[in-house]
Amino acid sequence: MTKKVTVLMGGFSAEREVSLTSGRACVEALRDAGYDVKEVDVTRDMSALIAALDPKPDVVFNALHGRWGEDGCIQGLMDMLELRYTHSGVLASALAMNKDRTKTLAADAGISVPHGIVVPLKRLAGGDVLPRPYVAKPLDEGSSVGVQIVEEGDNGPVLPENPGKADDLWLVEEYIAGRELTVSVMDGKAVAVTELRPKVGFYTYEAKYTEGKTEHIVPAPIPEQIYNEALDAAAKVHKILGCRGVSRSDFRYDDTSGEPGKLYFLELNTQPGMTALSLVPEQAAYKGMSFPELCAWIVESAFNETAGEAV
Repeated sequence: MTKKVTVLMGGFSAEREVSLTSGRACVEALRDAGYDVKEVDVTRDMSALIAALDPKPDVVFNALHGRWGEDGCIQGLMDMLELRYTHSGVLASALAMNKDRTKTLAADAGISVPHGIVVPLKRLAGGDVLPRPYVAKPLDEGSSVGVQIVEEGDNGPVLPENPGKADDLWLVEEYIAGRELTVSVMDGKAVAVTELRPKVGFYTYEAKYTEGKTEHIVPAPIPEQIYNEALDAAAKVHKILGCRGVSRSDFRYDDTSGEPGKLYFLELNTQPGMTALSLVPEQAAYKGMSFPELCAWIVESAFNETAGEAV
């Protein structure tokens, strides 16, 4: 029988519009792959969401991004409703969304990470908490939302003006010069390394989701030693956190003093973007997997946590 798949998209985080784009692309791809697909735009009305999930689908495809969609909240609801769903479960999602917790686990496993501290927004607003240059970003947002580099001569980080945000936690890290790399992991196996070259500035939210703002190079033109180190580190963090299905890890590679340089792990995304500009579909295509095949693999991986070799 044709499997029934409900795709959750939208949500109410800062990444709502990207989630809608991801979700619609996945709906079309899954229909092309032969699934019976229903789409649901998630709002804060949980009773409406529960109603939309009745009768129960065979699989819920989670295309939500950001808070409440990839931090364990929606995953907990799916567990309570005894629904099978794609991507990682509650604990892995919550851990990965907290960038500092993820870095601590990675560092404990021998993976290099940038030095950083977690501070309330109100403390960051009072002045520098690390020597410049440094990177400041919300502790639990995705898609580079709010990320900024503070350099010598800057007035300081541009922070939210909402007084209710004063106790929000931010991660402040030493700035790592060099190149931006990313690695997808499917079923525990690292797929490829992509280098991201923003045409202006660094890899911001706008650079991620605006066509022509960033050049993607796969495979990344880096030394084989660093390439393999990135693959190994991404697969290791995926396993340490207990991720399922697909994830994507981001790195900085400092080769400013010459090669081979040094690789630093930054964060892991349990709900990678699935837009036309997204990196997981791009790496899957590099390995010969079409977008409908990728979406179908994600659905099938929800039935079996060890779904076999993906690519």
